[in-house]
Amino acid sequence: MLQLNNVSFKPQGKLLLDQVSVSVKAGEVYGLLGPNGAGKTTLLKAISGDIKASGSIKFYGKELTQWNRRELAKHLAVLPQASQLTFPFSAREVVALGLTPLSLSKAQANKLIDEKMSATDCCSFADRSYPSLSGGERQRVQLARVLLQLSQASHSPLLLLDEPTSAQDLGQQHHLLTLTQQLAKKEGFGVIAILHDLNQVLRYCDTCCLLDQGQVSAVNSPDKVLSDERIKEHWQYQPQRVILNNGQTALI
Repeated sequence: MLQLNNVSFKPQGKLLLDQVSVSVKAGEVYGLLGPNGAGKTTLLKAISGDIKASGSIKFYGKELTQWNRRELAKHLAVLPQASQLTFPFSAREVVALGLTPLSLSKAQANKLIDEKMSATDCCSFADRSYPSLSGGERQRVQLARVLLQLSQASHSPLLLLDEPTSAQDLGQQHHLLTLTQQLAKKEGFGVIAILHDLNQVLRYCDTCCLLDQGQVSAVNSPDKVLSDERIKEHWQYQPQRVILNNGQTALI
């Protein structure tokens, strides 16, 4: 689905990405992790085309720059850390902004809006003013918007999530990450998510990439990447491991 080869980014002489080469498959949740300043958000911006990095970024075998912008918008969407919107749109109207690349009748559009708002648990505040919502509610509205944007993809779409749980309470964090798993497993989405909670990486990601100082330090399954030695090296913290009743490992 996505192939990066030797991707680098050096604005004003500061090297933020250094020869990054990774690949992401449809149907997997791919975690991006690393300490603060490792280059995670910069890499996501390079994949989305928000910044112009050197090297090759191919999406379905075609350079990202060669994609028709409207077609790309149907197949690749980004949920940023925060979205600034001060106009008094309702939450539902913000979700409807995701209709822009689509060709739908009004009835089809309304049905899809309801479907995506239900999936992201936004229906209870659909008519409220977006600026009046909490940070977590806004985040879920924006997720509904990008899922709507991807609803007419002709290939498995790619969803980029920049700290998607940062504003969510505990229950909503797991609801959102379970949803991303379902999108990957049942609908074939490729999902790249920046996550800081290593237990969430262990529980929800199929593959993860550890970045540090703009370089790839390790790529593998989460249990192989997140060894005690690597955690201590990159986060300066010595974890303890607990085996839960379901056999999963938890870090404390």
